[in-house]
Amino acid sequence: MAEAFLQPLLLPALAAHHLLAAPVLLPLGTAALMLLMGTRRRGAKAVLNLLSTSAGLLLAVALLLRVTPQDGAAAAIAVYLPGNWPVPFGIVLVADRLAALLCVLASAVALAALLFAVARWHLAGLHFHALFQLQLLGLQGAFLTGDLFNLFVFFEVLLAASYGLLLHGGGLARVRAGLHYVAVNLLASLLFLIGVALLYGVAGTLNMADLSMKLRQVPEGDRGLLHAGASIMAVAFLAKAALWPLNFWLPPAYAAASTPVAALFVILTKVGVYALLRLWTLCFAPGAGASALFGSPVLVWAGLATLAWGSVGMLASQQLARLAGYSVIASAGTLVAALGFNDPALTGGALLYLAGSTLAGAALFLLVELLERARRVEADTPRLDDALQPPPAFTEAEPPPGANLDDDEAALVGRVIPAALAFLGVGFTLCAMAVAGLPPLSGFVAKLAMLTTLLHLGNAAAPVLFALLILSSLAAATALLRVGLRHFWTLQARPVPGLRTADALPVALLLGAGLLLALGGDAALRYTRAAADTLHRPGHYIDAVMAARPVVPPPAVATAAPAPEGRP
Repeated sequence: MAEAFLQPLLLPALAAHHLLAAPVLLPLGTAALMLLMGTRRRGAKAVLNLLSTSAGLLLAVALLLRVTPQDGAAAAIAVYLPGNWPVPFGIVLVADRLAALLCVLASAVALAALLFAVARWHLAGLHFHALFQLQLLGLQGAFLTGDLFNLFVFFEVLLAASYGLLLHGGGLARVRAGLHYVAVNLLASLLFLIGVALLYGVAGTLNMADLSMKLRQVPEGDRGLLHAGASIMAVAFLAKAALWPLNFWLPPAYAAASTPVAALFVILTKVGVYALLRLWTLCFAPGAGASALFGSPVLVWAGLATLAWGSVGMLASQQLARLAGYSVIASAGTLVAALGFNDPALTGGALLYLAGSTLAGAALFLLVELLERARRVEADTPRLDDALQPPPAFTEAEPPPGANLDDDEAALVGRVIPAALAFLGVGFTLCAMAVAGLPPLSGFVAKLAMLTTLLHLGNAAAPVLFALLILSSLAAATALLRVGLRHFWTLQARPVPGLRTADALPVALLLGAGLLLALGGDAALRYTRAAADTLHRPGHYIDAVMAARPVVPPPAVATAAPAPEGRP
């Protein structure tokens, strides 16, 4: 009787316990259901995809709230044992502030890309929706796993889905870029597997928390093998994070991909950055003995070279899609360089920059197609021929003295800007300000936090990063201003571009999220600094994982068997 009364009260606690597995299980079940539906019913698949992705975003937000302690409490880290095996023998899922933040970012970008895709792009392939959910499965699993081999598995799931999504829509350009993309990532996956095997041979474990403890006890004779395995695996992560000189594949691949796929791919490079953040701070923390801060100069200078390369690429790009790709490269370089300094305050600013640049980059890729669509309409529209018909009515009246005139000597003041053109202009301006790190958006808050921290660091590379952060902002602003002038400020007769609500809504949602991040800049910076503090002091993470215990089922309630008829 008491158990029946307490059962409804136990359900919320049971749901909270399984919350950590939900972001992984939801896309897995949705993808399986879509595959069972066959190649038809695309409308039903689109609705199911939207519902599942929206629910995934809500779950990610709930997970973020769960790992965010209130009233200055200690770091909250959620641990889940899917197979109910004790640590370190079974699979483990772990969520802290950083993992939860990236889950929210992945879900938000995915929802915006999907809303854009259901307007037209999802009809260009038979299995778009199933591949989309498998991509989400790989992303969420990579952010939440606490096991190296399962990190490899989730990497391969998201990469396999990305191969199909990159080729979505067909075309020679996508096939050519896809071949390079597949070849580079297959090589990186091979290096990843070799590095995992070497680390397992040295430490005898693949659980990340247990690995960080075992590596401190590695004998000096095996130290070289340990560093070789870590270096090989780091090359795989650096290739996936698009660091120089392993990033030649990214601009052509992202430029050739369909628009919603390119927007979703903005988060893919962050998976490589996240893997570096997680493993380097766990395994090579300052307390790791002879291996403390192993590879720190490589991370710093590789990040600086990538930031410089991305900035030069933005200035050299003539196509907006390639420019957006180089902006992704520059953001990855900023993040990796900041990580290499091993300073929690600098990493905190970099994590805020990660959030803002991801939202801005995804919105910029969505705007690429809308702007190019408007230019194609303009090119296909015949111009006004004065010999065949009279000029427009506004040219008949004499403009007032001192008025600004266009090429047809028509007054510019008082002319109504079409709503579609105004939306594209405002959206592009906000994206440009966020990518360049201009005030008052979150990119400026993040870069200001990093610049302030760099002033007090004694590292010889700190002035170089300080200068590159400023120069990269100038390069991004110059490149995007040039594109904006070409699209919005050229003085020529242009028709009013068409813009549907389905096309504008995803861009507005991403920009709105970026604006909310800027409005709550102080709270967001506190969150990312707390996440960075947990990263650079991994004791809480290790203790939480190693203290996890399998769930013991409650004892069965003994019930008296009914007496047979005729007996007392």
